[in-house]
Amino acid sequence: MSEPKAINLRFPDPGQRAAIAAAAKAEGVSMQEYILGAAYARATALEGRFLDAFRASQARSGDAFTREPGDTDPTAEQRTA
Repeated sequence: MSEPKAINLRFPDPGQRAAIAAAAKAEGVSMQEYILGAAYARATALEGRFLDAFRASQARSGDAFTREPGDTDPTAEQRTA
C-alpha cells in the first residue's frame, strides 16, 4: 500500500503563505495539518449553525401542529420566520 501524498500547497500571495506558516509554527503543527484543521473547524461550525436552524424550524413546525384547529393563522412574526 502506498503512502498518502501531502497536499500540494501553492499560494499566489507570498504574504498569505508566510502568515499561514507562522500560524502553523505557533501551533506546533505542519502547514498541511494547520490548513486541514482550520477547514475542519470551519465545516463543523457551519454544520452547527445548520443544525441550530433546523431545530428552530422543527420547533416552529411542531408548534403549528399543537395549536387548536381555529388558531392556525400565522402571526406576522411567524410569516417572517
